[in-house]
Amino acid sequence: MISNEEFRRALSHFASGVTVITTRDRGGAPHGITVSAFCSVSEEPPLVLACINKTTGSHYAFIERGAFVVHILGEHQRHISEQFAEPMLDKFAGITTLETENGLPVIEGALVTLECTLVQSYDGGDHSILVGEIDRSTVNDFKPLIYFRGDYRRIDPRD
Repeated sequence: MISNEEFRRALSHFASGVTVITTRDRGGAPHGITVSAFCSVSEEPPLVLACINKTTGSHYAFIERGAFVVHILGEHQRHISEQFAEPMLDKFAGITTLETENGLPVIEGALVTLECTLVQSYDGGDHSILVGEIDRSTVNDFKPLIYFRGDYRRIDPRD
């Protein structure tokens, strides 16, 4: 078995988009976290998955609420990714948000917004694998924020 360092080094070579997922707990407090492990699962029904570390302070909120919003960030939103990756109490400080019909926080100006209902949660070692069915989506015309080798990247402007 490889070490944690080898694991991180190897997977840092996989370029990915950057997502932030948000929800509210039963008491109505907003929760959000930057998530690097996100992908599509199925077209019919429309399913996506996101993986959340079980030790993250917001972990319980995603499970108990049973709904979440995935924000695929645009290249202009690096600061949002960084803010939601920090272990701070109010990750929404200074961030403009809207609300879904179900009262979930939506970060304004994301490249893509996916409103999801939690279909299933699976054990994935030190993470939970959340599978959500997409209820609504919003798509904007920006370039994506990319993460590669431990840093944020942009698509070449000639693309």
